[in-house]
Amino acid sequence: MVAQVLNDGLPRTAWLIIGDRTTRTLSSRIGLSYTLLVFQTLMGFIMAVIFVAAAESFAASFVPPDVRQSSLNYVRICAPVTLSSAIQVAVSSCTRALDQPDVPLLISSTGFIVNIVLDLLIISKFHVGSFKPTILTQAGIRLACDMASAFAGLFYFIYVATKLHRRFGSPEERVSPQIKALGILARPAIYTFAESVIRNSIYLWIVSRIISLGQDYATAWGVFNTIRWGLIMVPVQALEASTLTFVGHHWGQWRAQVGVTIRRPAATWKDVKSSSSVQTRPCPHC
Repeated sequence: MVAQVLNDGLPRTAWLIIGDRTTRTLSSRIGLSYTLLVFQTLMGFIMAVIFVAAAESFAASFVPPDVRQSSLNYVRICAPVTLSSAIQVAVSSCTRALDQPDVPLLISSTGFIVNIVLDLLIISKFHVGSFKPTILTQAGIRLACDMASAFAGLFYFIYVATKLHRRFGSPEERVSPQIKALGILARPAIYTFAESVIRNSIYLWIVSRIISLGQDYATAWGVFNTIRWGLIMVPVQALEASTLTFVGHHWGQWRAQVGVTIRRPAATWKDVKSSSSVQTRPCPHC
């Protein structure tokens, strides 16, 4: 949930800023993507270090007392997941806003394949070797899957972005991370970050109250979350990602119509109604 707050900040502005293909050039959008990716990677690494150092404090708040001591190593092993999560979310948001959905597909496929291979080799009934898998083994497999998919997506994103810039970008425009680009992304991210802080703070309070009731309640909550995220939220989030991409494109078209020099443009009800019937132009870079 703490990592979710980070991922709900700048990455959710990608649809509005990087998805604007009408008023922004392709090179500037790629430069904004690199800036977002570098910032998220740095923050994810810092959070991973904090989680490893403060494993006891986190376990005291969110792990039942009877299994708390044995959970410390699990927390430390899973801590770098904040780094892989930050990279995955940043890459997925940027590439979808750039109309390159094959990069998020590669991320998901890599994690899925690595997970199957490692499960068969390490924790299945006919796994390699005579050792007995433990919960820490499962944590290590999860970390390996997340890291493999994150870095596979990162390298493929760099390849795709470089290819796009060479074919359709402006050679005179810089596509490297910049402080100015971070400021452009940060302004609208204030609202998404604040909303995420409030929502996840309430969620963490609920989780800590449930865990304090005992291990049975904590286990039931974990099962419920697995069902919710695995069966319900996956198609919902896929639909959300597609919708936000089109919203970002339409926003850029409307922004160009009202004028990019206006600091605080206001849309009328007529603009809102007409935007729903606007046909999105095919991306010239796909």
